[in-house]
Amino acid sequence: MTPSPDRRRFGDSKKDRIDALAQTAGSTAGGAQGGTVMTVADAGRVSGGEGQSLIASAWKRLRRNPVFLTGAAITFVFIVLAIIGPWIAPYDPVAQPLLSQVRRQTNPVPGPQPGFPLGGDDVGRDLLSRLLVGGRQTLIVGVLATLGGLFGGLTLGTLAGAIGGWVDSLVMRIVDVMLSIPGLILAVSIAAIAASPSQTTVIIAIAVVQIPIFARLLRGSMLAQRASDHVLAARALGVKPHAIVFRHMLPNSLGPVIVQATLVLATAIIEAAGLSFLGLGNPDDRQPEWGQMLGQAQNYVSDYPHLAIYPALCIIVVALGFTLMGESLREALDPKSRR
Repeated sequence: MTPSPDRRRFGDSKKDRIDALAQTAGSTAGGAQGGTVMTVADAGRVSGGEGQSLIASAWKRLRRNPVFLTGAAITFVFIVLAIIGPWIAPYDPVAQPLLSQVRRQTNPVPGPQPGFPLGGDDVGRDLLSRLLVGGRQTLIVGVLATLGGLFGGLTLGTLAGAIGGWVDSLVMRIVDVMLSIPGLILAVSIAAIAASPSQTTVIIAIAVVQIPIFARLLRGSMLAQRASDHVLAARALGVKPHAIVFRHMLPNSLGPVIVQATLVLATAIIEAAGLSFLGLGNPDDRQPEWGQMLGQAQNYVSDYPHLAIYPALCIIVVALGFTLMGESLREALDPKSRR
């Protein structure tokens, strides 16, 4: 059956409109690509819209975030002072240049004076020098305790998230028992078991308290990775299980754990100060530490509150800096909370 002339004319005009639209689209794409014809390779690209990694995207937001910048500035100043503190301290933290001014009845604590802007303590030692040197000990305790808890949490979390089954159940029940005990009480109990209090017992006690936090967080991240497409593809290709765990699952699960480590570092500093305040820290005051200084000041806090105020302010400000930085990192790396 031969189509009518009207139908052929309508079909030809429709074909002509389609061809005209195709030519218009080709010329527009050619102009957008600098006068060249759009190829198949360029079809999926967006002009000026190159992709960004998660870290680059997070840093782009963090550098405009005043909360993160404030926390990073506080943390940077604290780390620098902790490193160079012993060299810029006006006096040796063990020396007693104000001992001649200590009068047990009338003047047990020398006040601020020229050369001693914060005064001295009850045995004539310069308070400013002890604060500067004590920052290093506080940083050492906080960092080592956090690293210890991170290592233990990574071990338990990897076992639970990678193996699963009865291993997962056993590890999580242990973690639940540890989480059911308040952190400071558990740390005090562990530190009290030691034959004699020391800085090492404080680090171990705080590290043990932090282990279940990292273990539960890593286990949840690894369970999410087990159902991801790239892990399923690796299994389908016959990749060995240990290679899947350590090359695919574990590296992609460390982001939330690293962010949590910055928050735990602030908690570790506070808990270390609490243990030292309770007399479970390093008893040797020749190595000053902020929590230790806070505990030694309790005998004079009513008449000379500055002995406790200065180390307490240092602890609060440093913990605030790590907390602000950690919360900002969590917000920047978490797609659900991005602003």
